[in-house]
Amino acid sequence: MKIVFATNNRHKLDEIRKITEGKIEILSLSDINCREEIPETGTTLEENALLKAQFVKEKFGFDCFADDTGLEADALGGAPGVYSARYAGKQCNPQDNMNKLLSEMQAAANRKAQFRTVIALILNQKEYYFEGKIRGEIISDKRGSAGFGYDPVFMPDGYNKTFAELGEEEKNKISHRAIATNKLIDFLLSI
Repeated sequence: MKIVFATNNRHKLDEIRKITEGKIEILSLSDINCREEIPETGTTLEENALLKAQFVKEKFGFDCFADDTGLEADALGGAPGVYSARYAGKQCNPQDNMNKLLSEMQAAANRKAQFRTVIALILNQKEYYFEGKIRGEIISDKRGSAGFGYDPVFMPDGYNKTFAELGEEEKNKISHRAIATNKLIDFLLSI
């Protein structure tokens, strides 16, 4: 089976391809000649994921899926959440985002957080959603060089290493994106 993953994020594409390897073939936006920046104007992860999938379906005609992921810190009322990728401003980078998060959580006694991924699938004119969550905590200093985004500051429950220290293979077994993607795979292989 082949399906389009509506993302311009190379890290997410690589991660999803590794998780689905041998089960489903993932086509990228460049594989379907989509070079456009897809707007993310939703106020929830679900809305953003669906907006991206709808964009590809409407403009290119392909059944597809998209995800949106947020880091939700308890002490910040669930922030940065849907704004995780642009937490430190529109032109920010992952380091800026982590620095802002660490600064805002400096005095926080509760460092609990979760990564949450929502996948929206458009298949045969129907919409489906798959969610993955992993609880953990925000550590006070960045550790590790693998992964991307907030991985150097997020330590999943039951581990003494951050996602960035665990490495790609281990992270892809337990992460929020892996949980949501495996639900998607199970669904697609069952129809």
